[in-house]
Amino acid sequence: MAKYLILKHYRGGRPPVNDVPMDHWTPEEVDAHMQFMADFADKLTASGELVDGQAVAMDGFWVRYDGEGRPPVVDGPFAETKDLIAGWMVVDVDSQERAVELAGELSAAPSAGGRPLGEWLEVRPFLDLPANFDV
Repeated sequence: MAKYLILKHYRGGRPPVNDVPMDHWTPEEVDAHMQFMADFADKLTASGELVDGQAVAMDGFWVRYDGEGRPPVVDGPFAETKDLIAGWMVVDVDSQERAVELAGELSAAPSAGGRPLGEWLEVRPFLDLPANFDV
């Protein structure tokens, strides 16, 4: 088994097939999209492939080390930016091919007009550290 992170971006650098911004969807279209996401997570939970997943808010902040014990905090990221993470899933699957298959299925979540969104999802394997690596 190998773990993969599937990142769901909001209007990322690669536009989805159905490029209607979510804030222009009807409440019913948003509900259908969210139900698809919940059903997909339930399916992966039942198969034992879902490790964790979460949608994230469109607001947040940046923090960095400043060397003086009080890290600066800056507002952002902002929904107006080119790329904003909307959520993520961690899956534990038998192969990279399975991770690709799941991401392809997730990309078909319904959007405006009920059409598949066709969004690009970022899929990244977890770093495989040696067993004796001390973290």
